[in-house]
Amino acid sequence: MPLPQREDYTIEDIYALPEGTRAELIDGQIYYMAPPSRNHQKIAGKLFTIISQYIDIKGGTCEPYIAPFAVFLNENDKNYVEPDISVICDPNKLNDKGCTGAPDWIIEIVSPGSRRMDYFTKLFKYRTAGVREYWIVDPVKNFVIVYNFDTSDSEQYTFADTIKAGIYEDLFIDFSQLNI
Repeated sequence: MPLPQREDYTIEDIYALPEGTRAELIDGQIYYMAPPSRNHQKIAGKLFTIISQYIDIKGGTCEPYIAPFAVFLNENDKNYVEPDISVICDPNKLNDKGCTGAPDWIIEIVSPGSRRMDYFTKLFKYRTAGVREYWIVDPVKNFVIVYNFDTSDSEQYTFADTIKAGIYEDLFIDFSQLNI
């Protein structure tokens, strides 16, 4: 009978994992991640490109990052995540290892193995850490849930809708044009 997994892992344990092992750390618990599907990567790439181009065209100071990108959510060493897309507007949060503190905007693309994590665990962690906006993109259900934590609003959209990014005045993403 295997021993139960410890619940007091730290970021040091994440960095000690074998090269290529993808995992996140939430409240001292390690969650291993399967490699993303081709469609998952396609969606992430298209969304990242739109956001990145928007920021470049506008001369914005926020910086977008695509996974794998380290986000150390809290001031402790018990929380480390790799969101599919992170947008960080405070340059003081960025260092060589990644982002220390909450990104302004996080997008997670749901995979079969990440459904519970993305819809429940990360929703709570991101909200309490200070993330301003969180999108859950679900390719199986063909919808996007947008949580705007600044206003405590949430809205559900389909892949046929155009969605406004809450942290920007004029960034709209037309999911019908993404061909996903």
